[in-house]
Amino acid sequence: QVGLRPAVLRVPHSCPFRIAAAMAEKNRRIIALFDVDGTLTEPRKIVSPETVEYLKGLRQKICIGVVGGSDLVKQKEQLGDSPAMFDYCFSENGLLAYKDGEKIGETSIVQHLGEKNLQRIINFALHYIAELDIPVKRGTFVEFRQGMLNLSPIGRNCSREERNEFEKFDLANNIRKTMVEKMREEFKDLDLTYSIGGQISFDLFPTGWDKTYCLRYLPEGDFDEIHFFGDKTFKGGNDYEIYESERTIGHAIADANPLTTLQELAKLFGLPAPEKLTPPASH
Repeated sequence: QVGLRPAVLRVPHSCPFRIAAAMAEKNRRIIALFDVDGTLTEPRKIVSPETVEYLKGLRQKICIGVVGGSDLVKQKEQLGDSPAMFDYCFSENGLLAYKDGEKIGETSIVQHLGEKNLQRIINFALHYIAELDIPVKRGTFVEFRQGMLNLSPIGRNCSREERNEFEKFDLANNIRKTMVEKMREEFKDLDLTYSIGGQISFDLFPTGWDKTYCLRYLPEGDFDEIHFFGDKTFKGGNDYEIYESERTIGHAIADANPLTTLQELAKLFGLPAPEKLTPPASH
């Protein structure tokens, strides 16, 4: 899009902007929280070695954390040992939480919704997808996670090329958006939130279990500033709620480029960003 700024900053009125360009020792009262896809990595790709090294340096200055929608297994596939890499590691929006490498919390959607309601949702989704007329379908249309369901009209087993093609088709035909609208009407009694993220799927979870869920592990008295970096910060995107939260200073990575993330961090914290990142196919 012409004129689109790569990164957009949102500063809540209730949180003064107090960034020191250089800090002699680690400031544990400031934390930078990162989305994964389109923020630290390209979608479903492995993090670059330059980003890993940059995060090591940043962690010496401030606290850092990661909050992703995927489960911990997928997060580790992209980032490596994420609980060890970050002061705080949140998978599935914080329903599985680690601090300094130790598990500090875990929540289950089964206990919250009950088996009967889960089967209502899964059966509806499978019937709906079965009737969809789209160019390609593969496998794993419903993925059960600790705190959410991930629904994919094409199926998560699609190839990289099929994933890219579906994203274009979806943008032109609103496949995911329409499915979300239908499910929102069908299950209005369950108080669910639907969040479109990535290229091929959307998440479904109890309202309040979006990425702001992780903030309960970051007590207000412990932090002066919570910076959040994400690419899906638009309404309906899976970064929207935490980006707009009164507790965070939001940074929108509008071009979904991990290098843009590092360049924004360089401006804020005085740690120079690399000139370029190694392409995912090369590492």
